[in-house]
Amino acid sequence: MVLQAIESTNSNKPVVKVPVGISARHIHLTQEDVEKLFGKGYQLTKKKELMGGQFASNEQCTIVGLKLRAIENVRILGPVRSKSQVEISATDARTLGIKAPVRQSGDTAGSAPIALVGPKGVIYLDEGCIVAARHIHMCPADAAAAGLKDNDFVSVRVGNERGVVLDQVKIRVDESFTTEMHIDTDEANASQVKQDDLATIIF
Repeated sequence: MVLQAIESTNSNKPVVKVPVGISARHIHLTQEDVEKLFGKGYQLTKKKELMGGQFASNEQCTIVGLKLRAIENVRILGPVRSKSQVEISATDARTLGIKAPVRQSGDTAGSAPIALVGPKGVIYLDEGCIVAARHIHMCPADAAAAGLKDNDFVSVRVGNERGVVLDQVKIRVDESFTTEMHIDTDEANASQVKQDDLATIIF
């Protein structure tokens, strides 16, 4: 559950704290693209369970930008999706020499092109590479307790000595979610936030 307390202020609004999850670069693939990279009939194998029915797979591949700059050993998440996409940080985008827009996962229209290299083949995505927008996953009970609903936006304070306030954090509510804020490695490094640190929602 979300950790809550009532502030001793005139507003009487709740202090809502959520654990932070740091999301490293990763890939989502269609079954067709899995087979192009790993061979006909290949199935992703599970390494670690994640929330919402997702899992980190044992499979990894190399991503390559337009200037042939590459990042190796990028983890693939399962299960397979209806459309392939790559989620990276802004620092990764500079390394690869591409202009990846900040988007919510799944919103890939007009995003950056990227190539993926696997042990059995290569695929080229005309679009599909994004910098994932920060967001908070919530189960319905926690969202209701915090007075929030799906697709709301909040600001969040994270970190200590180098703490920052992150604006435009989208609330995503689903029965399958465990309450957790997801930021990327750039945001975590800038604010010196570690996995499972607590962030405070600002109303």
